[in-house]
Amino acid sequence: MDIALLLIAAFFAGTLNAVAGGGSFLTLPALIAVGVPSVTANATGTVALLPGYVASIFGSREDMEPAPGLSMRLVIVLSLVGGVLGAALLLVTSNAAFNRLIPWLLLAATAMFAFGPQLRRWADSHRAAGAQPSRAKAVAGLLLVSGYGGYFNGGMGILMLALFGLLGQTRLNAMNAIKNLVSTLLTAIAVAIYAAGGIVQWKEAFIMMVAATLGGYLGARGARKLPAPVLRWGIVVIGLVMTVLFFLKQ
Repeated sequence: MDIALLLIAAFFAGTLNAVAGGGSFLTLPALIAVGVPSVTANATGTVALLPGYVASIFGSREDMEPAPGLSMRLVIVLSLVGGVLGAALLLVTSNAAFNRLIPWLLLAATAMFAFGPQLRRWADSHRAAGAQPSRAKAVAGLLLVSGYGGYFNGGMGILMLALFGLLGQTRLNAMNAIKNLVSTLLTAIAVAIYAAGGIVQWKEAFIMMVAATLGGYLGARGARKLPAPVLRWGIVVIGLVMTVLFFLKQ
């Protein structure tokens, strides 16, 4: 039953990530439900979703260009540094402390997902008003978002799209492509640190990795037939239900 739960959660998490994001709303609770400690569950779920991030780079490589104020070299360095800092912070977070943080992190990620379009419109309005951030602000922004992604994966894609909009990037395909690169780099380096710190349960990670990859490839076709608002609010409902359940457990 535990393996079945992990397979189902990972399959649909892969599908959600391929279409709209939100896969960690399923992987983290599923791992905790089968008895994996919360910090280890967060790390293990991130490992399981890494292949999907890697595949996304190849699917969007032609559109890849850095946001204004950032070079490709800076994007790579900041993604890796942020991933290291976030993962290192997770390593020194106790399970008890992370258990207290989980519902707040899920709530924040759900809110970011729910209000993602408004965040992007807000970024567009600031860009249209002529607000051009300095190189220092661009660096600080990407470092903070990458650090968040290295610590807790949920909602980081929405944060990145909003950040790149604020920096003046206008082409959505380019924004998605650079988001895919940053997500892959920070997740890869975070996974390496999780592994070195011994907080990955590899059996569960490999089980979920296969299911998430299949879900991303096969399930996305069916999910794309759903109206976008239905899919988005379905994910928001999942996030809210998981948030409430984790608040009730405290």
